[in-house]
Amino acid sequence: MTNDKPYLKLTAADRAILQSYAAMVPNLGEYLGEGYEIILHSLENLQHSVIQNVNGHYSGRANGAPITDLALSMLSKIEQDKSHANICYMNRSKSGVPLRSSTIPIFGENNRIIGLLCINFYTDLPFSSVLKKFSFDSSTIQPVSPEIRENFAENADELIEMSLAEIKKTIMNDLSVSSQNKNKEIIIELYSRGIFNIKDSVIKVAALLGISKNTVYMHIRNLKSKE
Repeated sequence: MTNDKPYLKLTAADRAILQSYAAMVPNLGEYLGEGYEIILHSLENLQHSVIQNVNGHYSGRANGAPITDLALSMLSKIEQDKSHANICYMNRSKSGVPLRSSTIPIFGENNRIIGLLCINFYTDLPFSSVLKKFSFDSSTIQPVSPEIRENFAENADELIEMSLAEIKKTIMNDLSVSSQNKNKEIIIELYSRGIFNIKDSVIKVAALLGISKNTVYMHIRNLKSKE
């Protein structure tokens, strides 16, 4: 039995939103590395607001810990600012370590702030440790085939064109693929990358390959039937 009074009554949708953030936090922590402390607060119960954390040992916090006075202060500032923007600021840990911090509001139903995502970067971490996380020699980074690169396009048409050009170049130079199967293999690779989820992509690909859209649809149907 607890006498904690709820600060905010959450709806089912609010809880689902917070749970989606809770699932994201460990992955964000893995990406950012050991120098970052990430604390996810639910505003339902301020006495036990922490619902997910990464590197909470830096500040001695675990799930179930209370919200801090500074987090409450940041919340007040965010609520007063009509833009509801996140706040970035310099802070210090209990031991005096300078922190680069950010408090990010999480919105639920009816545009209410239902949680806070607080990120602290501990600046006393050796810079070599920070760089190691982003080095290709790091064991946490999976090898990526040099033939596959991410395409940063300005619009959907450009994305389709860039992806097709890259795949076409690779397959056309692959002597193990017969001439009559080149287009089929190109479509298979485009399908595996999800390109055909883009509106009008079939028509665009067909035109660029000089084949009918029905041929593209046929290959897509065959791929779906195999799944």
